[in-house]
Amino acid sequence: MSRRETSFFRKKTIQTRFVKKILANKRHKFVASVIILSLGLFLSEYFFGRSNFFVLIILSVVVNILFFLSISNDIKGNFSLKIFILPFIFTLSFGLFYSLVPARFLTRSLITLFYAIGLYSLFLSQNIFIVSSIRTITLLSSARIVSFVITLVSYFFLSNIIFSLHISILPISIMIFVFSLLLIYHSLWTHSLDKIFKDRIYWVLMLSFCLFEASLLLSFWPTSPTVIALFLTGFFYTIVGLTQVWFDKRLFKGVIWEYIWVAVIVFFILILFTSWK
Repeated sequence: MSRRETSFFRKKTIQTRFVKKILANKRHKFVASVIILSLGLFLSEYFFGRSNFFVLIILSVVVNILFFLSISNDIKGNFSLKIFILPFIFTLSFGLFYSLVPARFLTRSLITLFYAIGLYSLFLSQNIFIVSSIRTITLLSSARIVSFVITLVSYFFLSNIIFSLHISILPISIMIFVFSLLLIYHSLWTHSLDKIFKDRIYWVLMLSFCLFEASLLLSFWPTSPTVIALFLTGFFYTIVGLTQVWFDKRLFKGVIWEYIWVAVIVFFILILFTSWK
């Protein structure tokens, strides 16, 4: 074998070891996954525009595949489908929200950056939930906050998209009920981390039905989809947040007033931006 060939194979071996060393680290896997998915989201919107719904579905599935590959060593014997709910909905909501923003390179680049930061934070929080279901971890409270914030962002984006479709009332309310059910289920699970969640299913159904009824009423409300989505997100925050602190046995007077003020503010915004003509 010549020196040139020996040098080539040596460089090849070094590069392979370097890649394996990077991918052996979980955080490096998260970063690589986020870069791939962010580029995929940006390019799908650039090439397909508003007709990329099926591409977004595929991309949302790929998110969970890459996430699964990144944490495969941690979920052996502790597998739970619940950790894959929010990454799927978060990606889908961001992809759909692209259609509502101006088609400018800078705007879409900023949204893609926001998506990348949110997805990386989401991967870290879901990973903490996996570890916390086995042993106590001090970052659990922070992971719950991050997860809930991302849930609210996803809820706002999806609500805005659904009400912007301007279709009949029943399909809108059914879609609101379905993704409310999934997001509430995930949000309440993060405060129990139980593998079997049957004892709280009625809470999930009850809260989802409340949002379903609210969406029915708001379908007749003379205001913009953005204001409706903001009100629904505030309503979601209030009822789900109060349920979470109830489960945590922290339903104190000061905590209750925090949620009441949020409800009052979003209701005031709804009234303020309503066209009464």
